[in-house]
Amino acid sequence: MPWIQQTNPCNNLLASFAIALIPIGIIFWALVIRKMKGYQASLLAIAGAFLVAILVYGMPVKLALLSAGNGALYGLFPICWIIITAVFLFNCTIHSGQFEIIRHFMASITADRRIQALLIAFSFGSFLEGTAGFGAPVAITAAMLTGLGFNPIYAAGLCLIANTAPVAFGSIGIPITVASQITGLPEQALSSMIGRTLPFLSALLPFYIVTIMAGWRQCREVAPAAFVSGFSFAIIQFLSSNFLGPALPDVLAGIGSIISLLILLRYWRPRTTWHFPEETASLQEIVSIPNRRLIWALSPFIILTIMIIIWGLAPVKAWLTTNGTIQFEVPGLHNAIREQSGALLPHVFKLNFGSAAGTAILIAALLSLPVSGLTGRQAMDVLKETFRQLSFPILTIATVLAFAYLVNDSGITQTIAGVLANTGPLFPFFAPILGWLGVFITGSDTSSNALFGKLQAATATTINVDPVVTVGANVSGGVIGKMISPQSIAVAAAAGNLVGKESDLFRFTVRHSFILLCIICCLVLAQAYWIKWLIPTYPHH
Repeated sequence: MPWIQQTNPCNNLLASFAIALIPIGIIFWALVIRKMKGYQASLLAIAGAFLVAILVYGMPVKLALLSAGNGALYGLFPICWIIITAVFLFNCTIHSGQFEIIRHFMASITADRRIQALLIAFSFGSFLEGTAGFGAPVAITAAMLTGLGFNPIYAAGLCLIANTAPVAFGSIGIPITVASQITGLPEQALSSMIGRTLPFLSALLPFYIVTIMAGWRQCREVAPAAFVSGFSFAIIQFLSSNFLGPALPDVLAGIGSIISLLILLRYWRPRTTWHFPEETASLQEIVSIPNRRLIWALSPFIILTIMIIIWGLAPVKAWLTTNGTIQFEVPGLHNAIREQSGALLPHVFKLNFGSAAGTAILIAALLSLPVSGLTGRQAMDVLKETFRQLSFPILTIATVLAFAYLVNDSGITQTIAGVLANTGPLFPFFAPILGWLGVFITGSDTSSNALFGKLQAATATTINVDPVVTVGANVSGGVIGKMISPQSIAVAAAAGNLVGKESDLFRFTVRHSFILLCIICCLVLAQAYWIKWLIPTYPHH
């Protein structure tokens, strides 16, 4: 007999809501107030989630353990698989001396830290989000900025904040594809709606990032660079999402933003070259690099880009998925939980080792070895060092995903969602908060859309708002939750050598997450009632 999921275990929605918030409150308390290490905070949060799920929601102990185990498995693959391979590739470039050349090249384009952050964290990170997604962009760009001499907390924090604009169209548009499948709304209509919301954020982000780094006065000095970086990205994101669909906005906008900024830098430079106050002079040297040396140094990232683009091609992805996937129903958990709607919850674990982004990154790393000059033995040493470096992050990520699966399977998440759905005409304002919460819990915009897509569409219909607005808001709000998701924090900490300092990173990003979320909430409320001309026309069922 399947266990029936409870969404109002106290028979009082507000009391149930207050108890449902306890496990999420534990994470905020542990990271912000107690300043715990990431793995300690996630272990404490899962202990709280177990107690609430079993004692309040009546979830059988066996199902709670199986649910957490299934989440931990998903944390190891594909999430940790991407991080291990991305950090391995990056560490190989350090050992071969290639990254030292890239560092000097970046300084020769500009030694200004503000513009380096725009090029790498914002533009290159967006390109990587569009191609790989699932943690790879933050892992690679945070490691690159740290290698360039950025303060590791700033490097990781800026990359997390910069990664918000592209997340909705990440991994060749998967979050939007999933939202479309879950809700039955046309994929193109959702792509257009999100492409009419996020460009406002994309245009703002470069100014926001530089202001965080250096203050408003220093931001004004590089306003032309921030403007060109953000507005070129926003315009391409708008056009490609509205006319080409959800697969390419990040890839095209990322490349367009890099090229636009490089063209600007040929004709314009800021009056002063800004560095972090604590930097040493040695990090500020500018060295001329021959083109052949530069191509050699960039070769791992060129190979990585080619591999990820190939992996993203629909026929290649389909073939790799068909021939490189092992899947199985999770014993004792598959169809063992019945939702309030009466549907059974499937739990099928897919080991898609062929089509996983981590596999593309690993092959890129292996293909780069002969070019970089590292021997097989040296590569093995680098791999061992990478595993040592990532041991705690792997534990943190596995625990965080165990937590996410447990709160979803027990009904805790659905309780919170149900209360927000009862806000009536104000629901469009709260719709992005639901997406934000979904990404905070699961670490993935795709998972958040799968979790709340139906609820967003159904609630919008009952209050006579176009469902494409609230489902789009789930996606747009979700991108803001990415920067404070414990999973994202763990990935960024792993890449930036910040293991044990996750609480510092969380406190760095949490304020910005709330500020940007408020902007999106107000924008969605306006779209629902006052600027309806922004809503795309599409065939309604």
